[in-house]
Amino acid sequence: MSHRTTPLETETMPPGIPYIIGNEAAERFSFYGMRTILVVFMVSYLHLMDGRGAHGMSDNQAVGNFHQFASWVYFTPLLGALIADVFLGKYRTILWLSIVYCLGHAALACMGNYGHSPQWLFSGLLLICIGSGGIKPCVSAHVGDQFGKRNHHLISKIYNWFYFSINFGSFFSTLMTPWLLKYWGPHWAFGVPGVLMAIATFMFWMGRNRFVHIPASGFGFFKEAFSREGMVALGKLIPLFTFIAVFWSLYDQTGSSWVLQAEQMNLKFLGITWLESQIQAVNPILILVYIPLFTFVIYPWLNRVFPLTPLRKIGLGMILMTASFGLTTLIQTWIDAGHRPSVGWQIGAYVIITASEIMVSIVGLEFAYTQAPKAMKSWVMSLFWLSVWGGNQFTAQVNHFIAIPSTGDIQFEQATAKLPADWQTSPRTISLPGYDGVTGTDDDLVARCNQGQMDSLEIPGRPAFTAAATRIEAAAGGEFPSNEAGRKLIGDARDPWGNPIVYDLIDSSHARISSDGPDRTNKTQWDIGIIITKNSMDPPPGMDTWLGRRNAELGIKEMPSQSGFTRTEFCGGQSKLEGAAYFRFFTWLVLATTVLFIPFAWFYRPKTYLHD
Repeated sequence: MSHRTTPLETETMPPGIPYIIGNEAAERFSFYGMRTILVVFMVSYLHLMDGRGAHGMSDNQAVGNFHQFASWVYFTPLLGALIADVFLGKYRTILWLSIVYCLGHAALACMGNYGHSPQWLFSGLLLICIGSGGIKPCVSAHVGDQFGKRNHHLISKIYNWFYFSINFGSFFSTLMTPWLLKYWGPHWAFGVPGVLMAIATFMFWMGRNRFVHIPASGFGFFKEAFSREGMVALGKLIPLFTFIAVFWSLYDQTGSSWVLQAEQMNLKFLGITWLESQIQAVNPILILVYIPLFTFVIYPWLNRVFPLTPLRKIGLGMILMTASFGLTTLIQTWIDAGHRPSVGWQIGAYVIITASEIMVSIVGLEFAYTQAPKAMKSWVMSLFWLSVWGGNQFTAQVNHFIAIPSTGDIQFEQATAKLPADWQTSPRTISLPGYDGVTGTDDDLVARCNQGQMDSLEIPGRPAFTAAATRIEAAAGGEFPSNEAGRKLIGDARDPWGNPIVYDLIDSSHARISSDGPDRTNKTQWDIGIIITKNSMDPPPGMDTWLGRRNAELGIKEMPSQSGFTRTEFCGGQSKLEGAAYFRFFTWLVLATTVLFIPFAWFYRPKTYLHD
């Protein structure tokens, strides 16, 4: 059956729009449902999937992996755009890559059933990167393709509804999947989003006879892309996308560093104790409120004050992003001082950052489409999404740079690689060579392991560190002492190499006793010490939760501490940029970017392209 290749001559909404909106709502439910729980899953669940206990992934590793995934899912739009614009057209590209997308969700749901779960995790995320990323520029460009000259004035309204559908789906999934993960486990938490993606694919197929099918340009795409007009358009848009990349570098941390920050806050709000991942649901519900508010109230009001061009909206959005991360930095400052502020403060930051999203993401998406030559719509959309890749890559690389390698983990892996294959069958104590690379000396590390995993590490010079930890615990009472008070308690205690032992308050539940270690250099993999954790007054996970049932299956028991504290010894594995300093870095980054954006917006001269 042949399909329309040109828009209908109408002044109303095109007939294919409801299918696109419904498809987008279900697809975004699937994507954000999976994405919402990813960091928490990697930290607290992944290591239990294959029947082994031991330690989960560190926060730094989880944040880095999250942003690697978030970046590559926005790199593959380049592939999808080329397939759509040169070979298959947008409709067939969306349909076939949606099937790949479904397979990715199926792989995540298979974790713990077959083979090695980290491999299933990698495979599932890779397929989702190809599927979700591949369809992304095609879907947003497919929306614009449905409009002609007589109804192009409705494009702004439909892009708002398009964004409304994204957040309608993500709101419900952000509330549901953390609950599914906690009580029903990863199979359901990843499986339900997969079912929604299958529904999204079927809904899109149902609209096939209602859509305008703009044919692929073939290799004529390259002719237009490398024409003078195409090169000028790209040359003007690429700097804009670079500025927007900084926005995404900060914005997508709502799914990583903001979740970890929420763990350190008082999660009881409005009479409900929320899960740390569920706080993200504030964003989509605010989007649903903000879209009509900005469209019918705020934008018209501002337009009376000064002409509100798309670039001015983006500039205002960048200012709001600076304010939101400034508030997040302030919150973290309170946490670093040992307080446990209400999560309502972080919700306040969401109020600001969501307004920033309205003015940068929605406006940027629409503006990029209108500035793209006709045969390059999907390609330019993919470059817009490539800004998300750039922003998340930057955040991932920052987290990789500030993460200090764990010497204990490195030497443990090296030592166990030389042991016979059956060494995992019984508990074992392994001596690690330490700084001098030779076992049997004073700087040895001692690993105590069970079921092939390191349960604990013993550092050299333990008596000095444990004595300092005992003083801190004795003085802690209801809360840990401040940095100044804690360092007075420790006095002039030193490690075996003559370095002073230092006390640092991390948050209301954690403090650190550490020294520069055998290399006598701060912030390296040879820093040694003890993390003191104040045991929670809450009971351990009960049998009504998946973690409680899984721990019981594996015979993992949480032993109560007589002192009310748990000590974890470490050699390396800390971070070069911690607490409020981390958020402050990104606040200064977006502030500097905003200052540079102002002259760019002043000199930019827009040129609009629409289909006939």
